[in-house]
Parts: sequence; C-alpha cells; structure tokens
Amino acid sequence: MRERLTKNRSLVDLSTPESQEEIREMAWRVIEEESGGQFAYLMLTTLEKGELLEKLLQAMFGLGILEPLLNDPSIKEIMINGAKQVFIERDGRPELARDKQGQALAFHDQAELMHVIDKIVSPINRKVDEVDPIVDGRLPDGSRVNIVIKPISLDGPAVTIRKFPRAPYTLEELVSFGALPGEVAEILGLMVQAKYNFFISGGTGSGKTTFLNSLSMKIPSWERLVTVEDAAELKLVQAENIVRLETRPPNIEGKGSITMRDLVRTALRMRPERIVVGEVRGGEALDMLQAMNTGHDGSLSTGHANSARDLLGRLETMVLMAGLELPVTAIRQQIVSAVDIVVHLAKFRDGKRRVAQITEIIGLEHNEILTQDLFAFQEQGMDIQGNLRGKLVPMKGIFHKEKFLAAGIAVPEMLCQELR
Repeated sequence: MRERLTKNRSLVDLSTPESQEEIREMAWRVIEEESGGQFAYLMLTTLEKGELLEKLLQAMFGLGILEPLLNDPSIKEIMINGAKQVFIERDGRPELARDKQGQALAFHDQAELMHVIDKIVSPINRKVDEVDPIVDGRLPDGSRVNIVIKPISLDGPAVTIRKFPRAPYTLEELVSFGALPGEVAEILGLMVQAKYNFFISGGTGSGKTTFLNSLSMKIPSWERLVTVEDAAELKLVQAENIVRLETRPPNIEGKGSITMRDLVRTALRMRPERIVVGEVRGGEALDMLQAMNTGHDGSLSTGHANSARDLLGRLETMVLMAGLELPVTAIRQQIVSAVDIVVHLAKFRDGKRRVAQITEIIGLEHNEILTQDLFAFQEQGMDIQGNLRGKLVPMKGIFHKEKFLAAGIAVPEMLCQELR
C-alpha cells in the first residue's frame, strides 16, 4: 500500500494545497481497494480506515507518530528515549505520550525512528551518524531539536524537541499567562524602545527564547535587525528590515564550518541598528559585548544562568573562551559598559515560567560589578490548586534613566516613585 503511494506521489507537486488533497484522495482509494481485496479479512470500519489514512500520510510526508504531538498546542516539549519510549511535557510536568486509545506511543523499531531523524536533519543540511552522533537542528516551524544517537546514547536514539508557538507570544499575552505584571511589561517595552541593552537569563526550559521574541516585538519595525543563531528559532514577525543568520556545521571533510563568532563579526559589517543573538555560549560573548559598546544600543541576547548575578560571572568565563588573554578588570569594564538590564526567568515549582528578577547593571567599584534589582519575585505560598502565589514587586534604589531621556521617552512613573 505504502509502495503504491510512494510511486505515485513523485508525479505530484506537493507544494500546493490542491496537490496535497489529491494525494489524500489517492491514498483513500488505495486503502479502499486494498481493504476490499488482499486485506478484506481485516473488516476495517470507515473510522478505522480514516485512522489508517492519517497514519499513512503522517509516515510518508510528516514525522510519523510525532505529528499529533507536534500539532497539539498544549504540548511544550517532546522527549524520545529510544524507539519504545516517548514522553511529553504539558503544563510544566512530563508524562508518557499516549495515542487516542490511551496506548503508550512508540516507534515500531529503531529503523523507523532513524528514518524520522533523517527527515528532520536532511532539509537543514545537517547530518548525524556514528562519526557525528550529536546534532542540533530545527523543524520548519522553528521548534528546536537535539538528537543524540549511538554510540553516545546507549539505549538508542534520543531526540528532544522544544516546541515554540506558531505565532510568537506578545508581552501582553505573557502578562495574561501570569509571567509578569502588566505595568512591568509596559516598562520593559519602553526600555526596548529607548535602546537599553538586554540579556535574558534563566535555566533550561525557563522560556528565554520565548521572552526574547516577545521583547523584540517592541523594536520599531523600520529598524534594521540582524539575528545570529546556532539553530534559527526567533520569529521577529514585526521586523521589516531583517537579516537572519544561522551557523553551519563542518562538512564531511571537517571543513566549511561557520561559527557564532564568525556570524557576530559578520553582522557588525551589515549596518545593523540592533543585533539579536539567540544565545551566547562561548567566545562570541566578547563580540556581542563589543557590538553593544560600538553603537548598536538596544541589542538583545540570552544566556544560561541561575540568577542575574550568575549571568555576569558566566559572561566573564565566556569572554575568556575567546582565547584572548584579557585581564578580568578589562572584561568587567566591557560588561558594565555594554549590558544595561538582565531579565532573569525561572520555572517555579508549580511548573509555571515567570520573570523572577529584573536587574540593572550600574557600574564598577573596586573591580566588582555593581548591580541593583529593579524588581524581584516574592513568593507567598501555594494555593489549594497547587499554584504558587506571589508577585513581582519593585525594589528600592536609584534607577539610571539616561537612555530614556536621550530617546525622548518619559520615564515610567513606577520607576520614578518606587525606586527613588
């Protein structure tokens, strides 16, 4: 049955809805013929034939059993531990993936799983084999994919898919989800327009990329943006003048790789008004800091850290990874001059992602970076539904509003009143 469809689909252009519907009709005819002939003993009902049709099309043109999971907006992450075990994350908690009948989802064998992996990596010119058993990639909708196969993964291929919404969330939508208060979201939006340099910090799965997308929507649409990513995930839907750059792994001969450092340096030559780096992990941190220090105010990036303060320490380490023997004093001076605001995100014990801390970098004193929290999340216990109660509250201090004044934007009243 599958062989007949595979032979016929080569005659049809699948790029249009009409041709895709033609394939669907062709598949239904094949199922009707086969179920009334060679496989008549199965006595399939119309409902069962419909389910068979969907599975057949998913296997041929999609990612097989993963398609329903990818199309379910409530699922945020898909975790495959070998061919026989698929987990999902929904509402912040992992659970076993199940089909409509409640049966645990599983691939028939490792070969089927490897076929799906090949479908993921081939369109983005990545490869995964015993020589290169680890690969990072993305799906057409921007979802992030990490793949590890044998001999690194002992129990078979391990695939982790971090899903992103098809339409990126706005700051206002994050407010409705309880990620931050509305007045704080408004302040952050004004800071973006005033060209404060942002770093978004947080642990794995804390929502850094989602938040970066939301913040970037506050960038005026006419400004020229250059994005730099290891695997393209950002969706800057409001940008009109945008260049998107993505790294490239080495070829089979070990040549031709394009690194994050290469791309950040290239971005500086493309006349950007702002540079958005998906995540800094190594020596590109130095280039990013220099970009923020050389007329590209309003740039944004993300980094893994346990707190806003920890991010600054990680930035120091990443700058040293650039291979330049810079003194710590010079590195810290670069950080202080470049970074204005750190927004720290966290996944709390009720499974929800929230802004935990908004910190301002205010200077260097006795070779130590001085910071002050503008806002911090204060917990107030759990309610009877198991949800964490608390709120992001303003802290005391003197906010440095020079960029607001330079941009001609009125300083938000909360910053003037609460932080004096």
